[in-house]
Amino acid sequence: MLTLHPVERRAGLTPEEFEEQYLFPLKPVVLTDMMDEWPAKNKWTMEFFKQEHGDILVPVFSANYSKPGKGYMTPDKRIPLREYLETIEAGPTDLRLFLFNIIRHAPELRNDYKVPTIMEGFYKEFPFMFFGGQGSKVALHYDIDLSHVFLSQFYGRKRVVLFPPEMSRKLYHHPFTVASYIDVNNPDYSKYPALRGAWGYECTLNPGDTIFMPSGHWHYIEYPDAGFSMNQRANESYVRRAKGLVNIARHFVVDKGMNKIMGEDWRKMKEDIAKKRAEEYA
Repeated sequence: MLTLHPVERRAGLTPEEFEEQYLFPLKPVVLTDMMDEWPAKNKWTMEFFKQEHGDILVPVFSANYSKPGKGYMTPDKRIPLREYLETIEAGPTDLRLFLFNIIRHAPELRNDYKVPTIMEGFYKEFPFMFFGGQGSKVALHYDIDLSHVFLSQFYGRKRVVLFPPEMSRKLYHHPFTVASYIDVNNPDYSKYPALRGAWGYECTLNPGDTIFMPSGHWHYIEYPDAGFSMNQRANESYVRRAKGLVNIARHFVVDKGMNKIMGEDWRKMKEDIAKKRAEEYA
């Protein structure tokens, strides 16, 4: 198995303590009290969203999201939020709803949460929500814009596995993407020998928890239960913001363009490059 260390759990951190112990070292931490004063902590339930906002049309995605070809990185379908929530409540499913800015559809929800004050540089207009059914998984990746992410769990649990950016080659990072296709739970060391030197962090998020995922950290997520969370993004560095914009351009212009032209051959080419880059660590 991969070497995974537990993520520290903290409460009562001052901005100065957070900066010194976690932000500057780029070290993840679970903040157990960030949501304590939010009305959303108890208000945002499955029933609440079904009753109050169930008519919103949402894009849902299956495990086909990252498969090469015509449907690469596109939703499987668009359905009312109520129908989607009923689906994930009914039992195991791989259907997910992610990076969904519900505030654009229901701006009154802004009153139910607060922008954290633990650091500077929060993007106030991009509170993205993530929903998933029991058993659904989020493939290993890092966030394309290189923001710091504060992921707050409202309902159900999430298993989160993180790797720092310096593990990228050992994780067989596919070029021109933010993706790795290793199996976190069952690593194949014969196929990916550099994985033996990889290490990271692991935790389970419970309702009321917020995890700080530093910029560039790889993350893999599992849903032991149907549930949902919201992330808030922050970036205090203009240099990092510029690198994020370059990342976005590379991803959407090069990767999606070459996928349309080459399909499965493009995926194979990226895999070969990832293996060559990792050879020095094997």
